[in-house]
Amino acid sequence: MIRVLVADDQALVRAGVRMLLQATGDMEVVAEAEDGAEAVRLSERHLPDVILMDLRMPRVDGLEAIKRVLAARPGTRVVVLTTFAEDGNVYAALRAGAVGFLVKDDDPERMVDAVRRAAAGEQLLAPSVLRRVVERFLAAEEQAAAPSAPPGLTERELEVLALVGTGLSNAEIAEELHVGVTTVKTHIAAAMDKLGLRNRIQAAVVAHRTGLVDAAFRPVRQPRGGSAT
Repeated sequence: MIRVLVADDQALVRAGVRMLLQATGDMEVVAEAEDGAEAVRLSERHLPDVILMDLRMPRVDGLEAIKRVLAARPGTRVVVLTTFAEDGNVYAALRAGAVGFLVKDDDPERMVDAVRRAAAGEQLLAPSVLRRVVERFLAAEEQAAAPSAPPGLTERELEVLALVGTGLSNAEIAEELHVGVTTVKTHIAAAMDKLGLRNRIQAAVVAHRTGLVDAAFRPVRQPRGGSAT
């Protein structure tokens, strides 16, 4: 059962999301919060797997709540709820550690799918959206000297990190490397742990910043396939 916390200052939105998710049979809305401060408090009490977090809430906004939640429980998967896909705060939320975002008037099934994928550690951003996010993140950073591969990773972890940077899902990476999805998850988790990353978006940015992926979103490292580690 996927445990979900819904944080939104509109009671009608919270009620609709609760009804939608609990009708699936594999999700439970364990708590609802009407502002960021309450979201942080209820997250500590109920330990949800996924938080659906509105950004524009009173007292403590969603961005600050994301920072506080992830500081306390880095493994929590936070999905941003927003009214506008181009809300500038979305990028700040992704930088803070949110794993993706949903526009409130999106198809309901997209929300259900997003919660499942977030809980499973999957990629939530389509490649086209990931491209915009990565480009925006890189543009905001100071450009260092010639990029070099992140230290401490195995050859396979570098290959997987590069493919994450292209926007591929776990299943697509597994097919590319001719390994199982569980193996891909293991390598991604190991690489992110070694690099101190919170989510795949940050992993994709690192892959680009360190030269594992080129400007056309193609991996520089060519996958070898097979079961090498």
